[in-house]
Amino acid sequence: MAKSKKKDIQSLKFPLVEQAEHAEKDLFQETWAIPEYITNNLAHTLRSYQDKALSNYRYTQTQINPNPQHVLFNMATGSGKTDLMAALILYLYQDQGYTNFLFTVNTNSVLMKTKDNLINAGSDKYLFKDKIEIDGQYITIQEVNRYPRIKQANTIYLKLATVQTVSNDLFTVKENTMGLTDYEQDPVVILADEAHHYSVSTKSEKEAEHTWESAINKVLNARNNEDKKNLLLEFTATVDFEKTTIYDKYRDKVVYRYPLSRFMYDGYSKQVKRIETSASDEEKMLNVVLLSQFRKYRAQIENVTSTFKPIIMFKSAKVAVSKKANAKFNEMIAKLTAKDLLAFIERQQLMDSNDNAVLELAYKYYLKNKEEVGKIVREIKHDFDPKNVLNANDASGNMLEKGQYEALNTLESPNNFYRVVFAVAKLTEGWDVLNLYDIVRISEEAATNKNATMVEAQLIGRGARYYPFEIDGKKSYKRRFDEDPSNKQLILETLHYHTMNEPQYLKQLVGSLKQMDLPTGKDSKNPPIEIKVKPEFKRTNAYRSGKIYYNESVDVPSSYFDSIQKYGIEHKVDLQRNLNYGSREVNYSAYSASVETKTISVSRFDDRYVKKAIQKLDFYQFLNLKQYIPNLQSMDEFIYGSNWLNANHLKLFLTVPVEYREANLTAEEILKVIVDLLKEYQVKIQSGYVKQRGTNNFIGYPIKEYLSDYNKRVPEYDTQTQFDKTQDIKVYQMKDDEFYVYDNAIVNRLEYQLIERVKAYVEDLKAKYGKAVYLFRMDETMHRESAKSEKLKLHQYQENPKYGVHLTGFQPDFILFLEDTNDYYFQIFIEPKGMSGERFEKELWKEELLLYMTDHHADMEFMDNESNIQISGLKFYTNGDGRGTMEQLKEITNITDDTDQKSNQ
Repeated sequence: MAKSKKKDIQSLKFPLVEQAEHAEKDLFQETWAIPEYITNNLAHTLRSYQDKALSNYRYTQTQINPNPQHVLFNMATGSGKTDLMAALILYLYQDQGYTNFLFTVNTNSVLMKTKDNLINAGSDKYLFKDKIEIDGQYITIQEVNRYPRIKQANTIYLKLATVQTVSNDLFTVKENTMGLTDYEQDPVVILADEAHHYSVSTKSEKEAEHTWESAINKVLNARNNEDKKNLLLEFTATVDFEKTTIYDKYRDKVVYRYPLSRFMYDGYSKQVKRIETSASDEEKMLNVVLLSQFRKYRAQIENVTSTFKPIIMFKSAKVAVSKKANAKFNEMIAKLTAKDLLAFIERQQLMDSNDNAVLELAYKYYLKNKEEVGKIVREIKHDFDPKNVLNANDASGNMLEKGQYEALNTLESPNNFYRVVFAVAKLTEGWDVLNLYDIVRISEEAATNKNATMVEAQLIGRGARYYPFEIDGKKSYKRRFDEDPSNKQLILETLHYHTMNEPQYLKQLVGSLKQMDLPTGKDSKNPPIEIKVKPEFKRTNAYRSGKIYYNESVDVPSSYFDSIQKYGIEHKVDLQRNLNYGSREVNYSAYSASVETKTISVSRFDDRYVKKAIQKLDFYQFLNLKQYIPNLQSMDEFIYGSNWLNANHLKLFLTVPVEYREANLTAEEILKVIVDLLKEYQVKIQSGYVKQRGTNNFIGYPIKEYLSDYNKRVPEYDTQTQFDKTQDIKVYQMKDDEFYVYDNAIVNRLEYQLIERVKAYVEDLKAKYGKAVYLFRMDETMHRESAKSEKLKLHQYQENPKYGVHLTGFQPDFILFLEDTNDYYFQIFIEPKGMSGERFEKELWKEELLLYMTDHHADMEFMDNESNIQISGLKFYTNGDGRGTMEQLKEITNITDDTDQKSNQ
């Protein structure tokens, strides 16, 4: 039988997703905001993609007729599907009137974890607030085995069961179990986690009568003749849409997709690197211990919270092998001496096969601290004592589902001292440990076929969950060091998979990683390339006496923040707002173009609404607020003070449809307007409280002191995905391009494209600025360990920037340096930026500063009253010059006419 042709995943269509996206872009379609009864009752703030998933689902239930009963959320491992489930439970309860929910999955371990997530309010992993309150009523989530016939008010009933249990109960008549009639009685929402396990009807054999999928479908269709039907919401990270049978089954059910590569590209995961080695299993064990301890030491150096504890997992093919490896590991730690450790490191460094960057960093650290090796060995013996090693295998080779379950699922806890886990099974669904940093493949009896490497790829994907460690008390749920040229990312934000160096196996593994859409690469020492300033440029006057200009920053004293206006907030006594649209006035304005409106005065509005709104927002607790308003003496001052909210004198005016009357306004609607207003103020207060600000005073720094030779590595990616193609960094020879001051350019595709675009205008620029036309690549690698790097940054200095106040300066990637025969200097900052939605939006403050410099040149001041200088900035350069950056370059350099004449010849 001929194999079915694989589908191209990029070309596949999912109608529900497309309809929801189209509606979102429709200016005349009302934008739905996540209701407060969801945001106020979840322990975590939903991320933007989770908001989108929830919004897409709500669209299918309110705007599509008939609304789909069965949908699929295809979201990456670690992307917070259970957080989304919690939000969906609240939405379906409050908005759609469902009170019965069935959570089902195929393993007991996930079931136990989900109890902590959705039922156990005493658990650290509980996803709701301690008290769920909706419309002034406290809501109870009650776990049940059977849904009650007589229901209590304000109660959500949640049954958690494996799909095996649900199936057995349906097909085997037993006392006190749920049969089909129970699902016919009242409407039920099925939350089917890891749903790829259920799809047997997509296989070649005929669907059996008593399969898991058949059981789920029977529950789903139990109320098809009723007005309120049962619903099925499936969740999975693993679904092979390239297979025609699976795509055909799910094409009209997929409501949201957030693939692994997108998740990783957006920074919500660790990076992933492979350490490919010919070392024995015993050598790999000692190497990973040294690396794990090095992570711990580096975390201390970087002021990471003291509870940082990197976990190692040793993955074996069989239980017997795992137990044997566990015994070898314990023996190795027990016998380790300082002399043996130094000898091992020196031997490893001599091995040509050991070409790993992160291990080299660890070796250098230990050799640099030889006098401390005795202490280091004692710490290794303490941290990796057998009592801190967990063998998570039961007799069947699966991960334990009881007994040590709590230990396995609290590895991030300061009270959990385990550092090592030995296991046979892959990281099973439901084991969401975040501080896993090293996975070691025990090679003894390990298979190398495609099935084995796919299991390993899934293991790596699950282990890549990001660990939100704290630095100086600040926690982040996204990678922090993507733009940091140091090795912090390699140590603190990278999962390493230690495997064997066997070409055929590695080819198979890389293929499996690509099939999973999981971006990764080999961790190799990758010898650095020396980037040199061209000798001919060093002989020029531009290099010898030229300068590059950046603006000075100054300290801002706390006494400066004495009013709400100092945070960029235009707070007026007359508050003008739009009803029910809060911070989305832009969308509302577009919508209201076709709706006649009027402005009404809200006579019932007074300070009580301000005080109530403040009570609903944690940010406005006095101790927290004082962190941003240091001179504030009391909450009364903030609420009633004339420099702050001035609540006793506020008047509220609302823009409403022309037929609307004040009598139609509810107290809840007025309160929501003020809550939304204070949320906007919160963002501006947080971003506006900065201790340093830029000035319009520009300082020149000698080019010869700041453009220097430097070394840089070219990263390797062998499983690149659609989202990081522009980050494909390569070395480009630039010796023959006189305008580029370095002999090589180590840049990504977008940056090289920009260089080529500028190159096209070099001759025209030379014709106008005959003395010098040079392009500088300002790579932070040049001065990453020097105070010089802080000087070569631009800082915001404009009043009330549209995209918020940002304390940190930034260094644009390129400077176009021009000089004419009258010694007139023209310096143009250029920043290439990949278009990627949310990331791009967050960077727009940089573009705003660049354009502000161009439009306000007359306001600049220069040291020594220099008058022969012009500083400008261009809009971000994007792929294919889609935003017309080069057109702007022509305009501000006045080469438009010459260029146009040449192009017409």
